[in-house]
Amino acid sequence: MATIPITKRGAELLKQELHRLKTVDRPAVIAAIAEARAQGDLSENAEYEAAKDRQGFIEGRIQEIESKLSAAQVIDPAAVDAGGRVVFGATVELEDEDSGETVVYQIVGEDEADLKLNLINISSPIARALIGKEEGDVAEVQAPGGVRRYEIVAVHYR
Repeated sequence: MATIPITKRGAELLKQELHRLKTVDRPAVIAAIAEARAQGDLSENAEYEAAKDRQGFIEGRIQEIESKLSAAQVIDPAAVDAGGRVVFGATVELEDEDSGETVVYQIVGEDEADLKLNLINISSPIARALIGKEEGDVAEVQAPGGVRRYEIVAVHYR
C-alpha cells in the first residue's frame, strides 16, 4: 500500500476520532441494538434497523481510519526546512495578480483539507501548481473561470 502524507496535527485528529468511535460511539450503538432487541419483533423495528445501520457506519469508519493511519507518512511542518520551496505541509501566502487579493493556504493531506480553515488538499489544482515553487515565483492555476495567476509572497513551515 502506498504511503499517505498527513501532517502531525491531522494524524492526531484521526487518532482522536478513532478513540471516540471505539470508546463512545461503538458502545452506545451496541446498547441501542440491545434495547431494540428487547422490544421484541425485529422485522418491523425501525429503531433496530437504524441502530444496525449506524453500527455498520461506525465499523466501516473505524476500518478506514485504521487503514489510513497504518499507511500514513506523518510530516511535522515545523521540522521541514525546504529552503523557501513549497512542499507538503507548507503555509503559503499568495497574491492574486488580477485582483491583488492576498490569501494564505496550508497544503495538507486529503483527510485534513478544509477550505474554510484555508487547508487545501495536496492533490488540488492550486496545491499541485504551487509544489516546488519558491517565494517570488508565479503559479498558474486552471480554475473554472479560466487561468488564475498567483505570486508566492511567502512560504512558512509551522
